[in-house]
Amino acid sequence: MNKWVYSFGDGAAEGTAGMRNLLGGKGANLAEMSNIGVPVPPGFTITTEVCTHFTKTGGTYPDELNDQLEAALEKIGRATGRAFGDMKKPLLVSVRSGARVSMPGMMDTVLNLGLNDETVGALAEDAGDERFAYDSYRRFIQMYGDVVMGLEHHDFEAILEGFKDEKNLDLDTDLSAADWQVIIERYKALVSDKLGRPFPQDPRDQLWGAIGAVFGSWMNARAITYRRLHQIPESWGTAVNVQGMVFGNMGDTSATGVAFTRNPSTGENKLYGEFLVNAQGEDVVAGIRTPQAITEEARMESSAPEKPSLETALPEAFKEFQAICTRLENHYREMQDVEFTIERGKLWMLQTRSGKRTAKAALKIAVDLVEEGLIQPEEAVNRVDPASLDQLLHPTIDPSAERNVFATGLPASPGAASGEVVFSSDEAERLAGQGKAVILVRVETSPEDIHGMHASQGILTTRGGMTSHAAVVARGMGKPCVSGAGAIRVDYQAGTFTAAGKTLKAGDVVTIDGANGQVLVGSVPMLKPELSGDFAQLMEWADKVRRMKVRTNAETPADARAAREFGAEGIGLCRTEHMFFDTDRIGAVREMIVADTEAGRRTALDKLLPMQRGDFIELFEIMAGLPVTIRLLDPPLHEFLPKTEEEIAEVAEAIGVSPTKLKRRLDMLTEFNPMLGHRGCRLAVSYPEIAEMQARAIFEAAVESAKRTGSPVRPEIMVPLVGLKAELDIVKERIDAVAKTVSEESGTDISYDVGTMVELPRACLTADKIAETAHFFSFGTNDLTQTTFGISRDDAASFLPTYQQQNIFEVDPFVSIDVEGVGALMKIGVERGRQTRPDIKLGICGEHGGDPASVKFCETVGLDYVSCSPFRVPIARLAAAQAAVAAGKD
Repeated sequence: MNKWVYSFGDGAAEGTAGMRNLLGGKGANLAEMSNIGVPVPPGFTITTEVCTHFTKTGGTYPDELNDQLEAALEKIGRATGRAFGDMKKPLLVSVRSGARVSMPGMMDTVLNLGLNDETVGALAEDAGDERFAYDSYRRFIQMYGDVVMGLEHHDFEAILEGFKDEKNLDLDTDLSAADWQVIIERYKALVSDKLGRPFPQDPRDQLWGAIGAVFGSWMNARAITYRRLHQIPESWGTAVNVQGMVFGNMGDTSATGVAFTRNPSTGENKLYGEFLVNAQGEDVVAGIRTPQAITEEARMESSAPEKPSLETALPEAFKEFQAICTRLENHYREMQDVEFTIERGKLWMLQTRSGKRTAKAALKIAVDLVEEGLIQPEEAVNRVDPASLDQLLHPTIDPSAERNVFATGLPASPGAASGEVVFSSDEAERLAGQGKAVILVRVETSPEDIHGMHASQGILTTRGGMTSHAAVVARGMGKPCVSGAGAIRVDYQAGTFTAAGKTLKAGDVVTIDGANGQVLVGSVPMLKPELSGDFAQLMEWADKVRRMKVRTNAETPADARAAREFGAEGIGLCRTEHMFFDTDRIGAVREMIVADTEAGRRTALDKLLPMQRGDFIELFEIMAGLPVTIRLLDPPLHEFLPKTEEEIAEVAEAIGVSPTKLKRRLDMLTEFNPMLGHRGCRLAVSYPEIAEMQARAIFEAAVESAKRTGSPVRPEIMVPLVGLKAELDIVKERIDAVAKTVSEESGTDISYDVGTMVELPRACLTADKIAETAHFFSFGTNDLTQTTFGISRDDAASFLPTYQQQNIFEVDPFVSIDVEGVGALMKIGVERGRQTRPDIKLGICGEHGGDPASVKFCETVGLDYVSCSPFRVPIARLAAAQAAVAAGKD
């Protein structure tokens, strides 16, 4: 018989931390905390395998599940001295999701389950607190009605707010037991009116309804979006955790809170979190009440220093909590994100997990843990998500910039961003799709806002604390966030927000500073970050571990210099056609294209030669002896010609030809499918004078650079789109001839390599033959993906999202290498190329070179280097190190 349910609590558990795939992250950690003696309310976990069964069968459960669940419920009852549905000492439970990786706010939770019109009275009598019991019942109806029955959360909120207005009350804690009883009746009437059936009274019906809702929430829109953004497979599923309730809403000696064992924004080794007295967990993150600081030090720095900290309000519970946090961090050897409840002075831990943090904090924590002796440098390298380094590579506000402060909130996620104000996630996504930078402004965010938050440059909310939904999700995404800007009043209908008598509207530009919580009017000058300190230390450890080199894709001096600052070890792709579009040379390019004869083309190319030579000299000098791979002209020639009648007339006059001739040449060159047309090495075969000019510019630049610097330069000339050895032979023969000529003219021996960009399946399959001529291969995975799938990257946006939604693609193949198809071809190319030329240099220069998952794949097939855009070089360096560590373990 399969085991579908695993119990935990009361100092023991049937599971362990190593069972994360089966029990989910929350269930595994609840089991682990129980096993090491941390006070955890007893409960049980229904495995992720049940979720798989549930989703595959359209909502059914394994046959043995009911009996195992009943046995587990009885076990909770024995531990608590209560019974589920009992009319004297009722057991109440929470029902929570728990995927193997943290997905904050994406799936559903139900608290206080087991209450009905009868057990609420029993709870009141047993607790000696009628107000608490009815407060818990109204919470349950509201949460269950929303999560399980599909009613709108705001409909319940409207009833509550309306009642408080009637009674002239401000806070939920101001309501009495009698008040809650009135609201409960109104809630139940809402359920009956909306659904045509009463609120369920049978606790077991309630439980199965909640379990089904949590499993079902694995497939809700926001969870699907989150999985797509974070590349989490649907097949993983979620577990369900059913746990005996402990109550933070039982008066002034009760509380609930969330905390991090270190500061998740800065990495500072100090407790960081918030709590509320006389509240339940959802209250802390909902932003309905202003939460209080955990420590006295944090209270003094908070926006509400008049409210006592946990350290002074409940000192004994705080002392125990502090000790448990230290114990958990030492046990897991990692910063922890915890949830806790204090019930009448008794501390209970509800959850622990590795805390989400900013890249800056991740670096500091990793380095500090090494210095504290908890982990080794190699493990520190593995602790930082390479993609998160992107957070460090974006601008911050220039300290000397003038600040027109509109309002101030909490610095919820560091960094700064400017953009147009939008008030809805749909509008954020729409405008971002048009290439506009936007700042999402909300009263508070909810999981339904995930797509808008992803599309925005930054997030501003008027409600919520440092652990609110907006704060946690923004930090995870690496986006600046200012939360809890309570002085701002948002009017969604009017499309405005106001503070201190000033009003801004949708479309106005603002800047948010996640470092200090300021909201500024207009766009503010930014500064590049300093990549030193903890960043430099971690990169030093990473560079010692990694095997693959990391180069950059660059053709401008600015990009080359930036890449060197980020640690690039050469240029893996210089796209020479990018140099042709400059205003001082596009005219000569067009003259060359329009020319009717080879002589005419060579005359135009002679104008380009000194420009190209100057480009390459500068790149060689910036790279200071590091390898530079220069790709010969790749795109079809029509891309350099004007398109509209007005542009044709203007260009014709500028280059001294008739508009008719220019138009005729454009028509002659325009192709139906240019991606597979007259481009790449085919241009060099048809118009060898182009390749000859570029080769001469490269060799003359190498000679000149060597003279200037005293260091030899060995350029790598890359011939694009080769599918047959004969193509490469023809082009290489021309390159060799030019090299010989330049060598004789300059009296200098020239060392160089000629290779090819592997971007066609045929090139992979015949790599053994091509390697007879090529000194190196560089996999151009952008085009190799296009030619393998038969998909145009430029046109795929119309259907790729649908493919991902329907799980045809788990990940966009233009973002991360398709290992089964494109990857298989790369493996063939590597193996066959090395059969012929064992020392052949192998790299990748598509944008996949900066994708951590793709970098890991490149390590497994034994590439020598990856090349990526300048700002992704640190990401690739860290990813290459992690890949080397993983390969060593394998």
